[in-house]
Amino acid sequence: MFPASADKFAEAQGCKAYHDLDEMLADDTVDVVTICTPSGAHRDPAVAALNAGKHVLVEKPLEITLAKCDEIIAAAEANGVKLGTIMPSRFSEANLALKKAIDAGRFGKLTLGDTYVKWWRTQEYYDSGGWRGTWALDGGGAYMNQAIHNVDLLYWFMGDVAEVCGLTDTLAHERIEVEDTGAAVVRFKNGALGTLEATTSVYPGLLKKTEIHGTTGTVIVEQDDILLWDFAEAQPEDEEIRQKFGKGSATSGGASDPTAISSLGHQKQFEDFLAAITEGKTPAVDGQQGRKSVELILSIYQSSWSGQRVTLPLEKDPVHPE
Repeated sequence: MFPASADKFAEAQGCKAYHDLDEMLADDTVDVVTICTPSGAHRDPAVAALNAGKHVLVEKPLEITLAKCDEIIAAAEANGVKLGTIMPSRFSEANLALKKAIDAGRFGKLTLGDTYVKWWRTQEYYDSGGWRGTWALDGGGAYMNQAIHNVDLLYWFMGDVAEVCGLTDTLAHERIEVEDTGAAVVRFKNGALGTLEATTSVYPGLLKKTEIHGTTGTVIVEQDDILLWDFAEAQPEDEEIRQKFGKGSATSGGASDPTAISSLGHQKQFEDFLAAITEGKTPAVDGQQGRKSVELILSIYQSSWSGQRVTLPLEKDPVHPE
């Protein structure tokens, strides 16, 4: 089925389909490989491509364990090629405006950073693929699969995490090994606190939301809309930002339907990755950046399984209790 689908796609797009990974990697006309296999099957094709001298862009998560992430990163460094992790939410114009305001110091002292991914997925969604909802190939549930984009955003906005306390459970679905509901509290290294909520158990599914607060400002982004943009010291561009990203510009963003997720962020990230290759710079989201979100999610799992706070960085991958 899959080779036939590849052939059909290639014919429609005017490109070549390969039925064998080694054949593709031996082709000198292939410069960049993007890895879109199930999450827990990223390492092998990524490392093979990197060892073949190809630049590699890996779908989120980079991998489902830190050990596998590190193998991919080491292969990129050893072969002197570019490595990127797909995190398209960083390329949203609303999120870029928020990041610019943080970097400009407009929030004063950052005090609280919260992110919420309250989505709905049917039982049929999990039943549709044998890898979905498994530790071996999905690597986790609502955090690792759906909310990882917002986990990445919170790191990007607030900085590294010092410690985490989390709870996870499976409350609305059957025949899955992983969590469909989770809540976590974190302390960032800058002293600020934060929360991360992730679920696929909330009908009908809500737009994802991120709230950044400080002593001189607050911004709330829902999907790609800015609901609140308020600073103690106003700037000339503030009203323009409110108008441009006001309520109503965003789509459903996959809150209940994965096919509703826009591809624009992916396009912008591919453009950034190609520019990094041609200009000899680091991609906006490289392997080390991609590793960070995996580490935080694994820390949430470890905290939930152990019933204790977990300090970052992790010394080793947590082991799921049997």
